[in-house]
Amino acid sequence: MKGIILAGGAGSRLYPMTRVMTKQLQSIYDKPMIYYPLSILMLGGIKDILLITSPDDQPLFKKLLGDGSQFGIKLSYVVQEKPNGLPEAFVLGEDFIGNDDVCLMLGDNLFYGDLTFFRDAIKAQKEKAGGLNGRVFAYYVADPSAYGVVEFDKNTKKVKSIEEKPKAPKSQYAIPGLYLFDKTVAKRAKALKPSPRGETEIVDLILSYHNEDTLGVEMMYRGLAWLDTGTPRSLLDAASFIGAIEERQGMKVACLEEVAYRMKFITLDQLQKITADLPKCSYRSYLEKIITEEI
Repeated sequence: MKGIILAGGAGSRLYPMTRVMTKQLQSIYDKPMIYYPLSILMLGGIKDILLITSPDDQPLFKKLLGDGSQFGIKLSYVVQEKPNGLPEAFVLGEDFIGNDDVCLMLGDNLFYGDLTFFRDAIKAQKEKAGGLNGRVFAYYVADPSAYGVVEFDKNTKKVKSIEEKPKAPKSQYAIPGLYLFDKTVAKRAKALKPSPRGETEIVDLILSYHNEDTLGVEMMYRGLAWLDTGTPRSLLDAASFIGAIEERQGMKVACLEEVAYRMKFITLDQLQKITADLPKCSYRSYLEKIITEEI
């Protein structure tokens, strides 16, 4: 399983913050936004990850994350010249995907909670359980009309219908920015035609699997937090949420060095060396506390 994080886009809803720096490099409490989706892929056991960025922002991402070796992962980069729709991620990543399954995560989505559902979905995707070649996730929301909505059979986990921002939703389940697809996804993405707004649509890509009866759905557990951080208000809400969790528990969310160590991507000795190179700050102090507890 390979991973792709789509971190391009204009971020127009966050202007003027995004005039000089993309939204995925804006902070959510004490870490750049990109740390959060990257940590989710790592917690899913995914170590080979492609980061899709705008031309201007790619050097900043490379300065922040490098090649990923400090986290025990492999990071690759590709430029998206302009936003042409989410499916373009698979066109740009065609060579990267090769013959593997792939997980796409949007760079402005944040999840917090039990990720067993994600690891189980990755396992099912690898095994093509139920003859399914693509999977979306279902998240219960109060107002589904603001999202892509999925209707599905809870027993077979097969999708019945998908609608984009319907006026009369057929279910309460929204589709968040997390997707699993097989190796045919790049070919499917290249065959899509732009919608009236001039972009290819992720819904059309998903429907290509649904029309073949090979699209499944995985329910996200109740209590899992999903935050979309594309507006100033949602960015503030996300920062407040993460801040409250970290202050109450004394444990950081999406600390990539800790995730790498807990997932056994790096050793304790490597964690010590990484931590020693960090400037004196609360982030370093947190890692030093982990090292002390592990020795």
